[in-house]
Parts: sequence; C-alpha cells; structure tokens
Amino acid sequence: MTNFKRAAPAVSRRVILRGLGGVALALPVLEGLSRKRVRAQNADVPPYAIFFRQADGVAAAQVDEELGREPERFWPREVGLLDAANVSERAVGELGPYLEKLLVVGNVNMKDFDFGDGHARGALQVLTACGPLVAAVGGDSEAGGESVDHRIGRQLNQGIDSLVLYAGGYGGWLGGPCISHRGPGDRRTAQVSAWEAYQTIVGATGGEPADALERIRKRNQSVNDLVREELQEMLRRTDLSQSDRERLDLHLSGIRDFEVNVSCRLAEDVERELDGAPTASTDGNVVLEMARLHMEVAAIAVACGHTRAVSIQVGDGNDGQTRYWANGVQLENYHFISHRRLSHDASGDVIPGSDLLHHEIDKQFAQTFKYLLDKLDAYKFEQGTLLDAGATCWVNDLGNGPGHSPANVPFIIAGGVNGYFKQGQYVELSDAKFAPNQARVLNAVATAVGCKSEGKDYCDDVGDPSFADKSPHPELLA
Repeated sequence: MTNFKRAAPAVSRRVILRGLGGVALALPVLEGLSRKRVRAQNADVPPYAIFFRQADGVAAAQVDEELGREPERFWPREVGLLDAANVSERAVGELGPYLEKLLVVGNVNMKDFDFGDGHARGALQVLTACGPLVAAVGGDSEAGGESVDHRIGRQLNQGIDSLVLYAGGYGGWLGGPCISHRGPGDRRTAQVSAWEAYQTIVGATGGEPADALERIRKRNQSVNDLVREELQEMLRRTDLSQSDRERLDLHLSGIRDFEVNVSCRLAEDVERELDGAPTASTDGNVVLEMARLHMEVAAIAVACGHTRAVSIQVGDGNDGQTRYWANGVQLENYHFISHRRLSHDASGDVIPGSDLLHHEIDKQFAQTFKYLLDKLDAYKFEQGTLLDAGATCWVNDLGNGPGHSPANVPFIIAGGVNGYFKQGQYVELSDAKFAPNQARVLNAVATAVGCKSEGKDYCDDVGDPSFADKSPHPELLA
C-alpha cells in the first residue's frame, strides 16, 4: 500500500485565541514558555475544498468524421512547469496570475457507465465517481453514491451539510442542480439565492436582514476584547523576556489584521448585490454574475469555518438553457455550441466556428474561476492566504463537447492545501488512456482536507464499489 501524505494535524497550544465563526489564532513562540511546547502557527483556517462545475467539456484537440480536426485550445502546451509560454492562447492562460498555485491534471478519466446519456453520466458522476442507480434511463438518471463535497462535510463539518450553490435557469436537463448527493439516489437541493445562502452562514435563517446584520456585529466583537484579560495575565508573567513582550505586541497587531481580513461579514455594497441578485436566468452574462456572487458566499463560508466543502454548479445537467455571449453577440444555447450543431443531438446543421465559440465560453469560465481565486487570495494571513489552505477545483462533466468523452476530463486544483498537492505544474496521470481513475483524484482531495476512511489514514470512500482501488492518486502529491 502506498504511503500517503496527510494534511498537517492541529498543533497543541497553551493558549488559543478564538472567534470569527470558529477560526482560531495561535500565540507566537515565546522564549519564556518554550519548555511548555507553545508553538507558532498561522491563522488556523481548517483545510477546505470548493468545486466549481462547468458542463459540456472543453474545446480540446479532437477529430470528428464530419466536423474534421479541431486544434487544442484548452490544455497547456507541455507537461511540466506552468508558465506564460506554456499556457499562451489556451483557456487555462486566463488563470495567469495563479500559475504557481495551480495543479492542472490531465488524463483524469471517468468510467463509461451506462447512464443512457453522456451528459447524465458526466453530471451525476463528476463529484461521485459512481455509476447510475438504474442503468440506461438518460434524463431520469440518479447517481449511485455519495458525492465528495457531501463526504467532506459529513465528516468534517459540525453537524452542518456542505454548501451547494446553483447558478442558471430553473429546471432543465436532469432537473437543474444535480452534482451533489447524500448517497445512492439521494440528490441534494441547491441554494439558488446567494443572499439566502449568506444569511444562513451568518446565522440569520428565519430572521429579517436587519436582525441578521445585528447578529453578525455581535458575533464579530474584537478578538482582542474577548481575550484581553488572559493576555494581560500573560504579560504580567516574570519569565517573559523583552523579546517575548514584543512578540505579544506584534501578535495583537496581527489579530487586528486578521479581523480586517475575516470579519464574517461581506462589505455592505456586496450585501446589497446579494440581496438584489436574480435567482434564475438563461442569459450567460447574468448566470456567470450569479456564479460570482455565489463565490463571494463560498469564500466567506470557508474563511469563517461555516463549512469545509462547497460545490458551485453552473447551468443544468447539459447547460442546455444558457446562452452565453462572445464578441458582443448572444450565442445559441451552450449545449448546441458544445455539439457544434443546431440541435441537442447529432442531427442539426453545423454551427460555423462553433469550436471557437466553445473556446470563448471556456475562457469565460476560466475568468469566473479566477474571480473565486481572487476572493480566496484576498484573505491574507501571516504566511500565505486562504487560497493556500484549501483545494479549489474547476471540474467538468466531459472531456470534450462533440465526442462526450469520459476521458481526459478537466480537473484543475488551485491551492496546495498547505503543501499537500503539487503546485505550478501540469501533470498527466500515468494510468492507461481511458482507465477510470477519477475516484482516486476525488479521494485525494478529500484526504488533503482531512477526511479518513474507517481504520485508515486516508479517504477512499468516494467512488463506485466496483473500483478495485480508490485510494488517493499519488501522482498529485507534493
């Protein structure tokens, strides 16, 4: 059995300063207390995972008998170091400022389970790695197992489900929200209102907005005020050196900085945007704006310790309602674009330049994913940012559009979970082409943030029971 790295365990502390929705700050190393094993630690934000789902594959290199050859427009040019040259003119190039914090994973393969439809297979498998509850029923399909976001929340949240968010039109293929599952045939309901999701996080469920904000203010009293007496007692100790006292003073300043970064309350202008945001749309620009508002909620949810897992789904099962924009023109629905035809199957007329239009949509998803990374990276701590503490994943249902391939499905991880994953690299997993290995990638994420299967130091619960090996994929690990 391979030895897998685990997320670093919590460090024993003499004193913890707690507040801000459960986020903790540890005391600095003090010379006078070194024999008591007080150790330094950054803002103790628990590791987390966020999954941002795009449908319909990407504009990758492919050959179609009728459509001909399409060049590569999504993946980096070469395996290895991610730099500007390697991602030039590719959709992942939109993530340029974060290349050193990315792990782009190639040759991630779903199993070609018989769902009776490629989109059902992809959407219901993207976070479960499971086959169908009932085979070959297409749009009536349900997943046969638990999704990774729920698995993480079930073990690591304190009695709270993971957060499931949805941006798109009502209904649609597979009934709209379809990627998160408690177990076989047990699909989870998604939050479509960013404002309601935010109210839940700040403890306002069932209350008026004014009540919600008052609860936030009370909960976010200064950490310094809450622990002032304990700190003053420490400062009266005779075994503290002058250097220790200076460290404590600096620590107090650091707490103030931390409070500014993580107040468990969004800025008032963002709150107003959330409150007035639509809860459904088929206009691509509006849908992606809805997704960005959900990302505001996701970032504060993990920053404040409300949840250890979030999934954000954009569009229904095949995103067949949303009409994105390119070059100032609103396009046909995304599912048509991904098929390259004016139909939901292979019978319609070919849409001229639809491979380029798909590439433009890929870039918009990359830009939206970057918005999430910006939000997470804005929470800055003594060493690193909130982005560094988690695994923020951009995932897809399919490898490409026309072929509906279950192979080489995009999986991009931002943030290394404090050193668990490789970063700044494009890797292609060495498994055979089409060999199902997606479960091992999902379990690597679950393990990185702290999940363990019974009797093991890692998680291998996610994925279909038929898989012989679901352990974390070692080629992802730093």
